[in-house]
Amino acid sequence: MLELEDLELDKALRLVVKDGDNYIPTVTGMLLIGREERLQEFLPTAKSSIQIMDKGQLRVNETYTLPLLASIEKINNYFVAINQDDEMDIGMFRVAIPHYTPQSFREALINAYSHRDYSLLGRVRVLIEKDGMTISNPGGFIQGITYDNLLAAEPHGRNPVLADCLKRIGLAECSGRGIDRIYAGSLRYGKLPPDYSNSTSDYVRFYIPDSRPDKALIRLLMTEQERMQRDFTIYELIILNLLKTHRCMTTHELFAVTGIPFYKIWSTLETLVEIGMIETVGQSKNRRYILGAKLYREQKNELGYVRQTDVDMIRYNELIMKLAKKKGVVTRADVVALLHVSPTQAYRLLNRLKKNNLLRLEGKGKYSHYKPV
Repeated sequence: MLELEDLELDKALRLVVKDGDNYIPTVTGMLLIGREERLQEFLPTAKSSIQIMDKGQLRVNETYTLPLLASIEKINNYFVAINQDDEMDIGMFRVAIPHYTPQSFREALINAYSHRDYSLLGRVRVLIEKDGMTISNPGGFIQGITYDNLLAAEPHGRNPVLADCLKRIGLAECSGRGIDRIYAGSLRYGKLPPDYSNSTSDYVRFYIPDSRPDKALIRLLMTEQERMQRDFTIYELIILNLLKTHRCMTTHELFAVTGIPFYKIWSTLETLVEIGMIETVGQSKNRRYILGAKLYREQKNELGYVRQTDVDMIRYNELIMKLAKKKGVVTRADVVALLHVSPTQAYRLLNRLKKNNLLRLEGKGKYSHYKPV
């Protein structure tokens, strides 16, 4: 498009429409290349503001009406100035870990401008504080999008011409899945995920908490990515983050927390188990998922891994003894029905309780049963 004349470029990006013999600017055209004084006259809702708090003091507080590209550049310059990097060694290389991921920040900021409601008074506002960063814009989530289905909903926007223009000039994610990049920017560093829960019907509020990176997880993710020759998907990163936080979860619990389609959760879990990033604990309906042994080794937390994997054995013993005391006797078939384990596993569980002098075996063959000691 850079080869086009000015008018042809404006037409290609739909910055102008024909009115009789003349061309007049569209709202998108005004937002992108309109002059400041004309924006204030014809599109006074196109305001932006940047506020930066430092040690409880308001160090930066600017509100302005500029063309959208100039507004983005102005805010980005402030962001770059305050966004520091940490570093860590991975093998022979030194890897920078940004305080806030630039790609996530850019996508969130572009989303705020692209999806805001320009018929409402208000402004796109960026607030950077000690505990995190907030980006907000007038207009709630568009129809069909909720806080619970952000990652699963079909991508569509409130201002399709503006969104298409931002994609074509390289500012927005071409696939329409910028939300994936926003989440991945935090999760791939083991940080807390972004939060949209404070959004209302009038405003979308995006919050990135200021959290410390998990260097053990970063090292493992980068090592595995190099081995697999691919990046982790957003669903894989979300599940790993949740298991890191909650330690142990079922498929249904993951579905309830994330809102990701059940089939996606199931296939993602199977992939993570196959590559050894997570492991299963329990059988059938009692199956739960925990982080794999290699992450615990990377964290030098072998005790935590043993604690997670042994929790089933403790729970199973308690359930078997509770049933035995209530019925007076317990059989292998009872344990199979109770715990959804195989007959062989049931035998081993009962035999272990017998060796620990908690149960006493009576009878032989199909008439054998166990009684509490």
